[in-house]
This record gives sequence, structure tokens and C-alpha cells, in this order.
Amino acid sequence: MDAAFTSFSPYSLSRNSFPSTFLSTNNFPSLTSLSFAKFVFTKQSYLSLRGPFNSHSIKVQASEIPPTDPQNEEDFILEDVPHLTTFLPDLAMYTNPLKKTQAYAIVKQTFVTPEDVVAHKVVVQKESPRGVHFRRAGPREKVYFKSEEVRACIVTCGGLCPGINTVIREIVCGLNSMYGVEEILGIQGGYRGFYSKNTVQLTPKSVNDIHKRGGTFLQTSRGGHDTNKIVDNIQDRGINQVYIIGGDGTQKGAAAIYKEVERRGIKVAVAGIPKTIDNDIVVIDKSFGFDTAVEEAQRAINAAHVEVESVENGVGIVKLMGRYSGFIAMHATLASRDVDCCLIPESPFYLEGQGGLFEFVEQRLKENGHMVIVLAEGAGQEYVAQSFHASAEKDASGNRLLLDVGLWLTQKIKDHFTNVRKMAINMKYIDPTYMIRAIPSNASDNIYCTLLAHSAIHGAMAGYTGFTVGPVNSRHAYIPISRVTETTNIVKLTDRMWARLLASTNQPSFLGCEVVQERFANTIDDDFHNLKITSI
Repeated sequence: MDAAFTSFSPYSLSRNSFPSTFLSTNNFPSLTSLSFAKFVFTKQSYLSLRGPFNSHSIKVQASEIPPTDPQNEEDFILEDVPHLTTFLPDLAMYTNPLKKTQAYAIVKQTFVTPEDVVAHKVVVQKESPRGVHFRRAGPREKVYFKSEEVRACIVTCGGLCPGINTVIREIVCGLNSMYGVEEILGIQGGYRGFYSKNTVQLTPKSVNDIHKRGGTFLQTSRGGHDTNKIVDNIQDRGINQVYIIGGDGTQKGAAAIYKEVERRGIKVAVAGIPKTIDNDIVVIDKSFGFDTAVEEAQRAINAAHVEVESVENGVGIVKLMGRYSGFIAMHATLASRDVDCCLIPESPFYLEGQGGLFEFVEQRLKENGHMVIVLAEGAGQEYVAQSFHASAEKDASGNRLLLDVGLWLTQKIKDHFTNVRKMAINMKYIDPTYMIRAIPSNASDNIYCTLLAHSAIHGAMAGYTGFTVGPVNSRHAYIPISRVTETTNIVKLTDRMWARLLASTNQPSFLGCEVVQERFANTIDDDFHNLKITSI
């Protein structure tokens, strides 16, 4: 049996491709209730989707769809990304010039097929449905831009992170070497650079060695997002490909730009490259710069360990990045093996009483004569706010301004042992956060940044828009922006990775306190798992 699909493009089925009246089968869910495109295919499905913009068809053989449980009607879900032909149905297609390049001439399978998807979950049971999938990233056989007509721009927003310059370099060099694009602009100073600063012309020569430096070659800023001004500038400059490098708030800004571009009906592909040193973006395996951050954090932990083991009753505290998510602290702790206690935002803790931090510190000092505590910057913020009677202030991106929990905890431990336990201790506090985020990316992240940049380029040239890129189970995919901005990725205390950390440090779980138990039961499930990102 054949399942025939008629769409606006040879490769794209999007939520907005057809009015609901065009759906001729009940196997589809209600598309109007979805925040991004979901398509359900079953072995029995025979879909005939025909609309006024009928120009291309895709044939999917039923034999190509693996056999499934006949009782499971909604077996395969594709969370698709928008395509330019959704709102510009008459766009011309061109042969991808990639095959003619010297580098790709010997590749056995140069192009990704329309049927290639990436599974969100790879660990399943025998009777499990096939579940959610994303469109696989990579070059397509047909593109929607001529090389000579492309006028691309790149912008970086938000905080610094190792690898930003590598992404910039690889977008410029990739566009030029793979697709012959000459017109590439750099938007300086973040989103507000679209309408308040000059641009810089980017060439492979001008970006040749920027990957060896930290920071961002284009400068950055927080806030400054004005959708209308930005899209006006895009139109005025004749830009038709926009590459946006930034975190969750920045990606929401990218989604707003795409929506305005679609509303105006202009041919502009908007591609996002997710950036966050905290590794708190959902769906993707990890964010670029994370490996470099964990590796560099080892230097600070090693320094703290050397300091505290060289004195009597030495207690070292190392504060690392992690506003809402403690991934850097957790992975640095596991990698080091010199850490006695790791405190992260997801895991509440308390200081006094049985099973508290003070008791554990005293125990370790008696056993080893020293100890090292790794602390994520977002941990214990409620305690610090109570101590200093601080109000909840926010930065230009809308993020809550964090108080220095490292200095607070250092003083608390010192006061307790000096005044209560009458015990002399040597406190050492190290805060390497700005040093870590300002360094160049390591070899692993450099390769990763190259793959991200190339995936974004291939997607934009193939006509996809309003998408972000990243690895899902080690395979790069195109992901709807709404999917990566709706929640925050956090350390799950019920997973085995956190259990490995507890086994490594032998620290208390801090679940003996009633207050902590209540917070663990309510806040962890409700606040963190449903945490919404609203800043841009």
C-alpha cells in the first residue's frame, strides 16, 4: 500500500501547510492544538492531502514503515519544522551545488533523504510505540537559494560561552566553501545591533583564526530585542538568511523573528544555534562549550584541593556556573574525584541539624583533615536572599540576578565552626566562573561547533526556517524552536547520574529534613520540570 502526501515542498510537511478542512483521515491528531508540527503515520494510514498550492508529492511505501502493534494507532510522530514554501508556495528549487565540490565528490551518500528522521528516544520496550522523531539534519538534493543571491547574517546574543567564535567561523567558511556564498554580514552587539550598530563584512580570511580566541568576534549583549525593527533592518539590507547564536531567551527571539517574516511573506530563512554553557537546553544531547567548561573547572577544583590538603582543617569551596541546572557542577565533580560534596539548584540542602551540611563537613574534617565543596551558582539562593533580605532583581534578559552563594556559604561555615564548634578551620573560596566562560573551546567542542554550523547552513539552504539544530541521540536534527524553549533541562535527582555522584562523594542526600522533603516533592516536580523561559 502507498501513502501519498501532497505538500508545498518536496521535503516539508508543517503544521500550517494545510487548513484543517483538507485533512481526509482521522489518523491525524488535531493540529490546531499543537505548539509545533506533529504528524502521525501508521501502517494502515492512507493520507491524501491536497490543497490549492499543490506542486510536489512524496510517496512513502507502507513496506518502508516497520510493522507495529495494530492496537497502537498513533505509532510514529514527526515533530516537523517550518518551511519557506508554507507561506511562499511558488518558490523555485535548484540543484544543490555541494555534489560538485571537491570535498564532497567522493562521499557515497551526499544528501539526506526526505524520509530520514531521528528518534527522540532510543531505549524502548518491545511493545512501545515508535514515538517522537525529528527531521534529520544535513544537505538536501534540492535547495531554495541560488548561491549568488544569498545574503546571510550572523548575530550572537546573551552571555559568553566557549565555542561561539568557532560557530561563527564555520558558518562563514561553510557557506563559502560548500555553497559559494560571498555576501555574509556580522551583526555587532546582539539583537540591538540590527538597528543601532554597523555591520561588518565576514569572509573566510577575516574569521580564519577567531576560533583560537574566547568570547565572541561580533560582540554580544542582553535584551534589545525589537521584532519589528529587526525585521525592518533585515528587509532594508536585503538579508535572506539569518543565523542566530544564543540561549533559550535568544531562541525565543528567533522564533518571533520567523513569525514576523512569515507574516510579511518575505523569503528569509531563520536558523538558530543553541548556546548555553549550563547545558540547560532540552531535547539536544548537550550544548556546545559544555565539555570545555567541565574540563576547565577541573583546574579550579584541583587548585582548591591542593590548597586545603596543605593546611589543617582546610575547607575549599569552588563556585561554578549553573543558574537553574547543575550539570557543570555534577560532571566536574564526577570527573575530579577530589570533591567531597556537590550542591546544585535541583537538590535542596540545609546547614544545621542531623544530616545537614555542617555535620558532614565536621565528619570529613575528622576523617581526612580537609574537604572540597563544589557549588553551582544557583544553589541555595533562597537562603542567601533571606540572609540579606534581597529583592528579586532581573538583568536585561529577564533572568533573576543571583546573589553570591559562595561567599555566603563560606561565611556560614566559618562562623559555625569558629563560634559554635570552637574549631579553627582554613577556608579557601575560588570563583572561576568568568575565567571558564571566556576561554576558547577545546578540540571536542570545536568539532561539535563545526557540525552545528554546517547543519544550520544545510537547513537554511534547503528552505527550512524557524528551526534550531542539535544532536539528538548523537544524530544531528532540525528541531522546532518552541520545543527547546518551552522548558529547561535540569539534573533529575531520580536518575542514575545523580546516584553515581552521591556514590562518588558519599555526601548526604539532605532528604532527612521535613522542609526539604516537602520542597523536593513539590518544587522539583512542579517548578523545575515545568519551568518556563520568558526572557529574550
